[in-house]
Amino acid sequence: MALTVLICDDSLFARNQLKKSLPADLDAEIVTASDGYQALQILSSQEIGLIFLDLTMPKLDGIGVLEAIKSAQLDCFVIVVSADIQPQMQQRVMELGALAFIQKPAKTETISEILHMYGLI
Repeated sequence: MALTVLICDDSLFARNQLKKSLPADLDAEIVTASDGYQALQILSSQEIGLIFLDLTMPKLDGIGVLEAIKSAQLDCFVIVVSADIQPQMQQRVMELGALAFIQKPAKTETISEILHMYGLI
């Protein structure tokens, strides 16, 4: 059964780059969001198993999305993919429940390692 994956990033280029970086052995249906509010709308309307989440977005940033997911106790895995690599930010997203923090641009090998570690592929 395919895993439904949400890619949330305000950049179309970044969303497309991430799609291309997903491991070939990941059986997934991909949906996308261009901001945090759109991501939360998708999360409220369908079951999402995995989210690739950018931090710096207009309207509602990745921290806001992580806080909403934690508050609603939604059952999904979140991997943050961001250019903001400050240690404090990495620590904050992990405290909010993210599985991992990947620096942009995401590499297929890095994604694959994380997904294998958590039994997602």
